[in-house]
Amino acid sequence: MSHNPETAPAASEPSYPPPAEFIAQANAGPELYRAAEADRLAFWAEQANRLSWSTPFTEVLDYSRPPFARWFADGRLNVAYNCVDRHVEAGNGDRVAIHWEGEPVGGSASLDEGEAKLGPAHGHGGSASLDEGEAKLGPSLGHGGSASLDEGEAKLGPSLGHGDTRTITYAELQAEVSRAANALTGLGLVAGDRVAIYLPMIPEAVIAMLACARLGVLHTVVFAGFSAHALRSRIDDAQAKLVITSDGQFRRGHPAPLKPAVDEAVAEAETVEHVLVVRRTGGEVSWTPDRDLWWHDVVDPASPQHACEAFEAEQPLFLLYTSGTTGKPKGILHTSGGYLTQSAYTHHYVFDLKPDTDVFWCTADVGWVTGHTYSVYGPLANGATEVIYEGTPEFPDQHRHFQIIEKYGVTIYYTAPTLIRTFMKWGREIPDAHDLSSLRLLGSVGEPINPEAWRWYRRVIGKDAVPVVDTWWQTETGATMISPLPGVSATKPGAAMTPLPGISARIVDDHGDLLSPNEAGAEPVSGYLVIDAPWPSMTRGIWGDEQRFIDTYWSRFAEQGWYFAGDGARYDADGDIWVLGRIDDVMNVSGHRISTAEVESALVSHAAVAEAAVVGAVDEQTGQRICAFVVLAASHSDMGGTIVDELRERVTVEISPIAKPRNVHVVPELPKTRSGKIMRRLLRDIADGRELGDTSTLVDPSVFDAIRAAD
Repeated sequence: MSHNPETAPAASEPSYPPPAEFIAQANAGPELYRAAEADRLAFWAEQANRLSWSTPFTEVLDYSRPPFARWFADGRLNVAYNCVDRHVEAGNGDRVAIHWEGEPVGGSASLDEGEAKLGPAHGHGGSASLDEGEAKLGPSLGHGGSASLDEGEAKLGPSLGHGDTRTITYAELQAEVSRAANALTGLGLVAGDRVAIYLPMIPEAVIAMLACARLGVLHTVVFAGFSAHALRSRIDDAQAKLVITSDGQFRRGHPAPLKPAVDEAVAEAETVEHVLVVRRTGGEVSWTPDRDLWWHDVVDPASPQHACEAFEAEQPLFLLYTSGTTGKPKGILHTSGGYLTQSAYTHHYVFDLKPDTDVFWCTADVGWVTGHTYSVYGPLANGATEVIYEGTPEFPDQHRHFQIIEKYGVTIYYTAPTLIRTFMKWGREIPDAHDLSSLRLLGSVGEPINPEAWRWYRRVIGKDAVPVVDTWWQTETGATMISPLPGVSATKPGAAMTPLPGISARIVDDHGDLLSPNEAGAEPVSGYLVIDAPWPSMTRGIWGDEQRFIDTYWSRFAEQGWYFAGDGARYDADGDIWVLGRIDDVMNVSGHRISTAEVESALVSHAAVAEAAVVGAVDEQTGQRICAFVVLAASHSDMGGTIVDELRERVTVEISPIAKPRNVHVVPELPKTRSGKIMRRLLRDIADGRELGDTSTLVDPSVFDAIRAAD
């Protein structure tokens, strides 16, 4: 690292060119950039034509009312048809669409003798079928005030949901989506209605999303870890008519209820007409007759044939609410043709997908945009085989992810830097115990990845042989915007690299003036990341609040008409982009702008540190002081007080004395949201001595007791 607080690694730092054998078979070559530069709209038309259109479009982009873009607006298509039916019609119905892995205990999906197995809703294409003579979940379930089993019926045993797997082919997925679409139609849903989906990572979540898309119904998926209050706010804002949920979910070996949160959320919701419940854990649930319906009662008996309708390309596809914890949530709106075009395009080229041979695994939950784009729409639009996993990485032990990679022969693995750093903390002996030779591409998403974690990811998980693509994008952008293309670009640890073909991004100063690449050894300058031309998967607005959309994303550089991403960034001497994180993650210490990400990178470059989070705390003299919270690697957990001095010196050497943390707190773990992001806002509360803000999105709010005890 450079000794200046705002310098990215020099251009001379080792980069990693793609292997020759990878280049030879890559989907993308330099000609992709040339085509986009020659005629950007023609390039996007070519990408859109990789989809199936019932009515071809004649106009690529209508930007007559900026910032509201209309892409391929006179064309018509059906998103679900593109993700499922067309692959069946092409003769690929027997190809596996989804390998689903339930959360395991003991690695067996069998039930003890006399216990009921999962009914048909859990058996299509998988291992949870009912044997003749075994007790089924009868239609009496759910009729009355309680959904308990009648006396004499077999109860679901403790092994239900543990170790169960389902393999779903494209033909089976087509039948399941058709059943669900017919069932939703039977409940009175029509194009333009909204459905809230509050489900764990089970196949029914994907099926429900695709059924909505098939009908032109907007889905709004709410992460199943969110509270009843968060769910209620999203239901109310979207005015959802239906909520799809489950009785519960399995987390770390135990069933956790979901239905009670829905009951609370919809108690006074005026728009909700029905609650459709998937039986997952077999737990007893309260029941409201006429409103509540079992999935296996409504969906399973429906016809497996459904003739889908084509919709305008600008037909709304889904709402996804940003995960802010204060104020009214923002319902980010995405539409059909443009979103699916860029989802399929980026999935095909960034991940170099070969649908005949690859097994793709994006570890994101469908409650987040990464799960939408790269666990559902992108892979399925491209006819991929993918893995979906219900559980957590450390249950029943820390080998779980690597066991899954080995079991299914995963070839492309896409995860978050937070999880990579967790793997580092556990130690390389965990992945080294498994055959990961199937992997040929690794990806990172969610936040800037520090160089040390990037190198570890490539060296340990990728065996120093496979490309690593670090992708930058947002809920609002819909799909990847900045990333290396693995068969074209040399990659650098921690750099997002360059905008993808067809994307125009720049880094500007406060006045909107373009910043130039930093010359090696020169004083570097960081600025603001902006997108200066429309792109197909861009959000079409904030649901019901056009002015808020303009104010939030387009007012900062209104004169230029640019989208302001809210992230800081800088160029290195090669002109490659380094994303610094959110603007509010840039500290100002005695007039020096210092990126929290850069200080964190310096800290985790120390062998003793597994994870680090840095925040700026209020200081009367310097404006802000730097406070670091570090988690030590298991192999160094017994280090004494000398580690604090070592880490402060490490930052001094790696960056500059001005970037040296005033305070270094060694803590047992960091506060993280259920999507894996570190909650630096709450760490700022700790550093400033304030009362903690909203902790509802944390995996474990009690982590702050441990942090205070360690201080």
